[in-house]
Amino acid sequence: MLTKANIEHEKLNPDSPFFKNALAPTCDESALLSLLDNLGKLPAGFNGELFIPLLMHTNPKIRMLAAKNIGKLKDEKFLTELSQLASTEKNTFARREVISAIGRLRSEKAITILTQSLADVDPKVVLQALRGLLYLKEKPEVQTALDSLSEHPNELIREHLANEVKNRSTRSPGRKKDQHHPSSPDPLKNVIVYADVQETLKIIPDESIHLTFTSPPYYNARDYTIYQSYEAYLDFLTAIFKEIHRMTKEGRFFVLNTSPVIVPRLSRAHSSRRYAIPYDIHPRLTDIGWEFIDDIVWTKPDYAAKNRNGGFFQHRKPLGYKANSVTESVMVYRKKTDKLIDWNIRQYDEDTVEASKVMGEYEKTNLWHINPATDKVHPAVFPPELAARIVRFYSFKGDLVFDPFAGSGTVGHVALTHERHFLLCEKEAEYIERAEQLLDVALFTHAKPRVLSLTELKSEFAERNHNL
Repeated sequence: MLTKANIEHEKLNPDSPFFKNALAPTCDESALLSLLDNLGKLPAGFNGELFIPLLMHTNPKIRMLAAKNIGKLKDEKFLTELSQLASTEKNTFARREVISAIGRLRSEKAITILTQSLADVDPKVVLQALRGLLYLKEKPEVQTALDSLSEHPNELIREHLANEVKNRSTRSPGRKKDQHHPSSPDPLKNVIVYADVQETLKIIPDESIHLTFTSPPYYNARDYTIYQSYEAYLDFLTAIFKEIHRMTKEGRFFVLNTSPVIVPRLSRAHSSRRYAIPYDIHPRLTDIGWEFIDDIVWTKPDYAAKNRNGGFFQHRKPLGYKANSVTESVMVYRKKTDKLIDWNIRQYDEDTVEASKVMGEYEKTNLWHINPATDKVHPAVFPPELAARIVRFYSFKGDLVFDPFAGSGTVGHVALTHERHFLLCEKEAEYIERAEQLLDVALFTHAKPRVLSLTELKSEFAERNHNL
């Protein structure tokens, strides 16, 4: 069997007849696919003519890989054959690779075929053509073609084009990494703000926090969370999460724990109403600028569920079934940016990255089995294990973790336990008192938690700004 080592050895000998024989169109298809897929980087002077007959092979995967390897050579002499295939290729995967290969030529002669490909029905073909044209964007005809994409129906194409425009307007030779990315304002570290969250968020500076993990109050499910309408409830959350987006550092995470909620029926003549909070809030979050990353399902033991199917258990009649709910949604979002997550990681020194690594066993799926928690004061608290996973997976040591609906302070306790800072907001006095009890323990002598009123927090920021 041909190995990668064999292939690399043969590539060192340009006079060897090996590739002429092994890449013949009459060779076994599986052998051709294996060789084409494992060629890797091609040496200067590699005979690209060997791939030309394969562009007409009956197997679309072979055509695709032949085009991919031609693209590695970046040789303009293959433009004619690639353009011919681009205009006739019916297989969308092969067509993507052909357009990619043409784009890699960075040739003005390729402008026509790349521009024509902007009308392709496959958005990924359009993206490949767009990438190729961006190398030639100074040409007036290319700029005209790119302008035509500004109203393209595909969101990825529009975003890619918008990012290019943004980067072009902000790019400068001396641009360096964000030295302030790992830091956060001292007045916010290990603070419980005793105030209404809507007022508190107004005074927190832009890009101050690294991670938000919260579970908002459920719509009219408890006496302390009463809203005039479901729309008003969603509007309230949207306003809060929009402010959190402003406060969050570039490319960092927002994790929301919520689930559908049942509002009891008014009488036996009425039905109860179930509201799909995670699904209704999601489009609002993406409109704000949060990019959806992951859906984690938190599963509780059966005994933790309220019994909804007692009636069905008795009568077993169709239409009357109602499932006992043992899951909640843990939705993971990232503040939208054109930078990859690697960029965020590179903002930290090596020691911090090493110290923050998630060691040992961890949950590899999006189904998390965690027992619920109870509290003598707050009726709906995070299990510490749930908060610990979020804090460890989505922040570094020294980061600032925020919970705008802090309740009894579980997120703060977990943040300190894992050597992060916390910022909590809570307006109920009894929950503030419980959070103080939870956080004011000998374990945290290095980070004494503080409870501040809104006036006191404003004063601290005023003093900080005066000293800057």
